[in-house]
Amino acid sequence: MVPATHTPHDDASRNVQVFAFEPGQVVQELGWDEDTDEALRSAIEAATGTELVDEEYDDVADAALVWWRAEDGDVTDLTDQLVDAQTVLDDGARVWLLTPKPGRDGHVVPSDIAEAATTAGLHATSSLSVAPDWSATKLDTRGRGR
Repeated sequence: MVPATHTPHDDASRNVQVFAFEPGQVVQELGWDEDTDEALRSAIEAATGTELVDEEYDDVADAALVWWRAEDGDVTDLTDQLVDAQTVLDDGARVWLLTPKPGRDGHVVPSDIAEAATTAGLHATSSLSVAPDWSATKLDTRGRGR
């Protein structure tokens, strides 16, 4: 049973742990829109102790958070967004791709995510549920010579 004081922010605080963000890290957010999960965004800011930075940020970021929906474009557009997400990332930093869950408006099929990630020089390693309507796919850079 869920306690009467349970809030969506409580779930987001637990779910944000999968990102393994640390205090002081800078997370760049791309693709924000009115449908993004505000509780998850707030939990990320609480975990890092910093506000999310937007597309205009031009210093080094420790991670990128990319919100993407099917109506945002095709595989080529997603590839371009993933390439853009890497431009200010520190070496070894991770890109997190957030897409609507299956059955939700804007769902992106896994094969499109894998294709875009590979073309952008990334590797989709796992997909996790992080909010009621959103899944996160962990994208890592491919090691050189592998």
